[in-house]
Amino acid sequence: MLDGSLRRIIDPPLVRLAAPLIRSGISANTVTIAGFIVGLVAMPLIAMGSYGLGLAAILLNRLADGLDGTIARRHGATDLGGYLDIVCDFIFYGAVAFGFALAQPESLLPAAFLLLSFIGTGSSFLAFAAVAGRRNLSTAARGPKSLYYLGGLTEGTETILFFVLCCLFPGAFGTLAWMFGVACWITTLTRATTAWRTLR
Repeated sequence: MLDGSLRRIIDPPLVRLAAPLIRSGISANTVTIAGFIVGLVAMPLIAMGSYGLGLAAILLNRLADGLDGTIARRHGATDLGGYLDIVCDFIFYGAVAFGFALAQPESLLPAAFLLLSFIGTGSSFLAFAAVAGRRNLSTAARGPKSLYYLGGLTEGTETILFFVLCCLFPGAFGTLAWMFGVACWITTLTRATTAWRTLR
């Protein structure tokens, strides 16, 4: 929901941060993979109860996610780059949720519900993007993208805010997971409704 509005705020600093990487010849895909590896480190850190370090890994992953898109727009977005970006993002989201499940066995049920909710948002997003690509549909609401980005109540910004809250208040993870999972299902429902109206 907030991704499009935040682009005007976060794009200028990302351009400045990406400039030395571009001059060094570092590719967007390299940044994507490096950020993905750092993001996966959040899972064992959170599982061990090191929520502060886990949060640092999460934020570094998200910084890399912003930088790779900035670099890609400078050199020209590619299908491979778009593929890597979205696959790494969804695995990262699931890994963080799994880290909390490992850290708090008493919260397995809300963690499982959260992962099920991520399947809903991910599948509704990717299925529409695949069909939109075949129909040559496009949108620039969230900046230039390799895939059609169908918005919703829970997008990237909301997901990261949720993870930040979970790391800052780990004792509330179960409650937060239930709440965010419901929000994810609202997103899935609205995306499915949009797809129905657009594609039928």
